[in-house]
Amino acid sequence: MSVSGLPFDDFRALIRDLPGPDTPALAAARARDRQLTKPPGSLGRLEEIAMWLAAWTGRAPAVNRPLVAIFAGNHGVAKHGITPYPPSVTQQMVENFAAGGAAINQICATYDLGLKIFDLALDYPTGDITVEAALSERDCAATMAFGMEAIAGGTDLLCLGEMGIGNTTIAAAINLALYGGTAEDWVGPGTGSEGEVLQRKIDAVKTAVAFHKDHLSDPLEILRRLGGREIAAMAGAILAARIERIPVLIDGYVATAAAAILKAANPSALDHCLIGHVSAEPAHMKAIDRLGKTPLLALGMRLGEGTGAALAAGLVKAAAACHSGMATFEQAGVSNAGTQ
Repeated sequence: MSVSGLPFDDFRALIRDLPGPDTPALAAARARDRQLTKPPGSLGRLEEIAMWLAAWTGRAPAVNRPLVAIFAGNHGVAKHGITPYPPSVTQQMVENFAAGGAAINQICATYDLGLKIFDLALDYPTGDITVEAALSERDCAATMAFGMEAIAGGTDLLCLGEMGIGNTTIAAAINLALYGGTAEDWVGPGTGSEGEVLQRKIDAVKTAVAFHKDHLSDPLEILRRLGGREIAAMAGAILAARIERIPVLIDGYVATAAAAILKAANPSALDHCLIGHVSAEPAHMKAIDRLGKTPLLALGMRLGEGTGAALAAGLVKAAAACHSGMATFEQAGVSNAGTQ
């Protein structure tokens, strides 16, 4: 980071001074859309997606190098028995991703999506948020910077996912800190927590937010105190994508919590993002509503690992293909309603 001050100072400046949409590219896409061989608006959200691509890439809608980026981290709060799975599963699943054996691998192969997996110091869980900050400011900023590097090598559609035992607890704590309410409003089963395990999860979120209550007016402080490495990295990736004019598809409850940090810091920070799907996690739709978004898919999924965003990438690719591949009325020799 630069020597401008505290580690978060550079991120505050980046989040404050975000580039806006490319209005000439959007106008050109709208003009072409009016000439395509279909009634206006007949492709519904596919038309909106095509316009979104144009606005945030600065060119005609196209998806040539889509990428799914999965960030994996472990959490100190998992020691409280908040999940039926041990933290070792995070590493095991990362190895499964690398071997091609996970659901995300099959979806990426089906839709011709690139895949990168980022192991974020899995042997060193973050601090236990019930009694300490998850990360120092320096470590959180460094992890955000690492996430910004995820798009190195080039992509024109970024799909964000995560893996981390205990991270729906982290997401619930972030949402409670950002939006208020009760822990019960934001805590769900995650990977299958129920009964006493679910109650421990609720108690951990209550305790954590109460412990950090004097430091929750600043979104970046919420991130470092209650977040995790995969969440900080996803926030960094979303930010870098905005700077590089790369549209983003956000996955489930945990990825949405990472996005919420940026939205809280700048209301326009997620204009280049769409929510890939609403998961089965009970509070996910509530969190999406807080972002002012409408998910593309609702399939009852709750797997994480970028699967919902990757499936939504198929819709985005179809939207771009319809916009670029359809004939115009003139090309097809079809009478336009406006010419009759």
